[in-house]
Amino acid sequence: MALKITVIGTGYLGATHAAAMAELGFEVLGLDVVPEKIELLASGRVPMYEPGLEELLAKHVAGIEGSSGRLRFTSSWEEVGAFGDVHFVCVNTPQKHGEYACDMSYVDAAFTSLAGVVREGALVVGKSTVPVGSAERLAALLPEGVELAWNPEFLREGFAVQDTLRPDRIVVGVRRHGERAEKTLREVYAVPVGEGSPFVVTDFPTAELVKTAANSFLATKISFINAMAEVCEAAGGDVAKLAEAIGHDDRIGAKFLRAGIGFGGGCLPKDIRAFMARAGELGADQALTFLREIDSINMRRRGQMVEMAREALGGSTFLGRRVAVLGATFKPDSDDVRDSPALNVAGQIHLQGGQVTVYDPKGMENARRLFPTLGYADSALEAVRGADVVLHLTEWREFRELDPAELAKVVASPVVLDGRNALDGERWRAAGWTYRAMGRPRA
Repeated sequence: MALKITVIGTGYLGATHAAAMAELGFEVLGLDVVPEKIELLASGRVPMYEPGLEELLAKHVAGIEGSSGRLRFTSSWEEVGAFGDVHFVCVNTPQKHGEYACDMSYVDAAFTSLAGVVREGALVVGKSTVPVGSAERLAALLPEGVELAWNPEFLREGFAVQDTLRPDRIVVGVRRHGERAEKTLREVYAVPVGEGSPFVVTDFPTAELVKTAANSFLATKISFINAMAEVCEAAGGDVAKLAEAIGHDDRIGAKFLRAGIGFGGGCLPKDIRAFMARAGELGADQALTFLREIDSINMRRRGQMVEMAREALGGSTFLGRRVAVLGATFKPDSDDVRDSPALNVAGQIHLQGGQVTVYDPKGMENARRLFPTLGYADSALEAVRGADVVLHLTEWREFRELDPAELAKVVASPVVLDGRNALDGERWRAAGWTYRAMGRPRA
């Protein structure tokens, strides 16, 4: 008999995982404790922007004309317990307020509720990003005869559907003698494994560490090139050429070597902080002291962008000056503004008296909710109208394809600061702009 799958938590991770499991041919039941979210998903819509996800939902949500009907949603734990052979826990683990550690209350609540309804012989699979040691503790909450496996997620916002259906690796943490759990997950992921995705089996601690280690390495690479940008600013070098040169080394690689205002979002910053906190609890805090400097470099970039804007305006004050900000989300192809460097920069300038107008292709509604006092425009052209300086802070394709000559007609002063080193500087200069990018004082 084919496995039946439940997904606990239908946020960004859970909604994507549920839709992908239905695409792989399984009967899927998603659960969430927020009725409005269930209602939205049951109609084939999503509460966030993620390319391809809404189309995938419409293809499988029961009740939608022409769908496979393999995907349903509920708020009933009893229904989940009776339905599922495999239960994926995909709830959030945000950073604790005022602390580095992550908040495990949602995960604990999900496991406690599931433990009361899960059938003997079922498999529970954790996908949430948790501190190492959590799986062993959570396994003790489950009744006898119910196994636990840990299967961390590696989704990139903007590519989540692709990353779920065609992952670059599948990591499964199981207990010793966990052959049944491994066999079940090999069945769940048979299609991507058959298409070449590596299937890596580990113990619980290693599986928990993989996600935080991967994010820490990525954060280190991003902050390294941003640190080099600081040196290039001081020495008169060109960080883009520096990145190109070192990126040809196969041991380093060119990916994530574009200097800018740093990383943000709901995962990378809080994951490296939670990793440091957990290492301290384990007595291994010295092993991760370098992550404090990584975090510091990253946050410093935002202030440096603010200072670049101040210098572009004559070096005195933002008071009464008009500043256009292109970008609100922490990265392109997403509507996620959590810990967005772009909005942080916009907010700092606004607090110092600048008249800031923001435009983003997908993040406007979330940005308004988070920063209601900023100004917002319906297009890039309207955002830059009358601006004394334009800041490019999220590398949307739409911004790379803008016509700088058209924008030059409506600004007060044609000065653009490229906080992502993504615009074609020669093209903007040819249209009459003063172009300046981070880490490239002479380029």
